[in-house]
Amino acid sequence: MKILNYFTLAFAATFLFSCGNSGQQSAETETTETEAVNTASTEAQENTLSSDEQQNGWKLLFDGNSVDHWRGVHKENFPEKGWYVEDGMLVVEEASGAESGNGGDIVTLDEYTDFEFVVDFKLTEGANSGIKYYVTEQYSSDKSAIGLEYQVLDDDVHPDAKKGNNGPGTRTVSSLYDLIAAPQSKPINPVGEWNHARIVSKDGQVEHWLNGEKVLEYDRFSEEFKEKINNSKYKDWDGFGVWESGHILLQDHGNQVFYKNIKVRELPAS
Repeated sequence: MKILNYFTLAFAATFLFSCGNSGQQSAETETTETEAVNTASTEAQENTLSSDEQQNGWKLLFDGNSVDHWRGVHKENFPEKGWYVEDGMLVVEEASGAESGNGGDIVTLDEYTDFEFVVDFKLTEGANSGIKYYVTEQYSSDKSAIGLEYQVLDDDVHPDAKKGNNGPGTRTVSSLYDLIAAPQSKPINPVGEWNHARIVSKDGQVEHWLNGEKVLEYDRFSEEFKEKINNSKYKDWDGFGVWESGHILLQDHGNQVFYKNIKVRELPAS
């Protein structure tokens, strides 16, 4: 009887252990499958607006195929060269680093006063580009159009990273070009990987974000900001940076740079 009880208990313990492992393996499998579904869903949402984004006033500026929300600077239509769409990306064509020497910059059809703008960008080695805002076309120029600029740059290779009229670093990636430097500790991903840029402007208060971290902020109507302009390459442009509204621009600086998930929303006036 004791021997029978021993084997009965041993069998029961083995059965329970087996069931426990089976449940754990099922949970692990379910988690893996869920992660796979989430990954696939994320990929499927490239260049689209979520229901929350739609409800909160976001506008899609590039759907992975059409460039209908963009045109060339000082042009009625999108450039015939210098830019192309490939695999859901809007791409600046390589042109030996010539500033606006190929297709030229592109701007939004609409102008914005208070806004929030987001975009994903991917650099190639040594590349230079930029995201400009409050862009005006009232000045003619054979170079890039005039506006405040969120710098897009390969800091490790491009020589501009070591320049700047308002101190070193004011021309590095995510900086306010030639005016305010983003910190060296900014969370930049390496060349060949995607980065997420965000610009928020409301009542003169402007923020630059990179990969979810705020890297700088400023008041574009402040005396401090005016002093920085007077010490920069923009000092000769009357009213630079303080225009009430302007276009948003992606810069052709003659280097291959990739953009996707380009979105904007207007912010209500206070």
